[in-house]
Amino acid sequence: MAEADNYEDTVKGKKEVDFAQFEDTKSGLLGRIQHALHVNPALVPLIILVFAIALFGLLLGQRFFSAGTLTLILQQVQIVGVLAAAQTLIILTAGIDLSVGAIAVLSSVIMGQMTFRYGVPAEISILIGFAFGAGIGAVSGFLVSRIKIPPFIVTLGIWQVVLAANYLFANNQTIRSSDLRAEAPALLFLGNRVEIGGANFTFGVILMILIFIALGYALRSTAWGRHVYAVGDDPEAAQLAGVNVKRTLMSVYMLTGLICAVAGWVMIGRFSSVSPSASTGVIGNIQSITAVVIGGLSLFGGRGSIYGALFGAMIVGVFELGLRMAGADPQWTFMLIGMLIIGAVGLDQWIRKVSA
Repeated sequence: MAEADNYEDTVKGKKEVDFAQFEDTKSGLLGRIQHALHVNPALVPLIILVFAIALFGLLLGQRFFSAGTLTLILQQVQIVGVLAAAQTLIILTAGIDLSVGAIAVLSSVIMGQMTFRYGVPAEISILIGFAFGAGIGAVSGFLVSRIKIPPFIVTLGIWQVVLAANYLFANNQTIRSSDLRAEAPALLFLGNRVEIGGANFTFGVILMILIFIALGYALRSTAWGRHVYAVGDDPEAAQLAGVNVKRTLMSVYMLTGLICAVAGWVMIGRFSSVSPSASTGVIGNIQSITAVVIGGLSLFGGRGSIYGALFGAMIVGVFELGLRMAGADPQWTFMLIGMLIIGAVGLDQWIRKVSA
């Protein structure tokens, strides 16, 4: 019996030593960095953004560090930034939305055509555009949450339908800036500028920032936000914990459609026109996903900060403008962004091991 007890004590002691050694490894410098990035997923894109600004500041000097240049970056990314906020909600639920850009363009066309073709006041047309965006999101949400069709397939189909409806409804007509200013200045409201601290910001940029602040609060400090993360992390476990998964998904897709419609309004102010062939319809889908991925949000759902998507959009804007001002070949921009995407996904895989 004594020998058996001694053997058990020895084995137990060995397990405790092994466990202690495992904890020491995890609490090393690399482990602490991994844990910090896991707890603060927006930290990586913020560091990259600061590094990119500092790099181009050193290369280009005062030309890049001027208030005009920095506000120009915000103006360039305002549409993609709003679309990235919408895309973030879907990706947090472990989905992906290929229709965000098309919904934005269709919503802008609806706002313009309702005013110029049907004589609806511009303010009411804007609300109608918002309603259409939310309605399209509701259709996607129903197909995903109730019919159980994968989000990729649903939004791919919705993208095609919305793209066709966009051209059919607009009759391939573009409403130009002069007509908008004369008859519907409310549609151009977000293109107006305001001076803050010596820098000029458009109302579209201010609205983009307010959207991120509002969503950041909702995701961090409300029950709805916790439900969104829970559904993205493990929908079955969330259902067992009392979360209404179907209702949460419906709310996410409807809110995404509404935010895309807001992006359509921002688009009108940015381009000073309403066109069914706006490039944002196609490019916006890719750019919004790019901003979210570079922003450190996990494509597997349930992890990430919405502010990371804002930083990701700004990173793309900084590289595009910085390389253009430096006279570099535009292809370098695509190469660097591609490398950032691959690096961001690889980093996410490494960070996820902290919870494994």
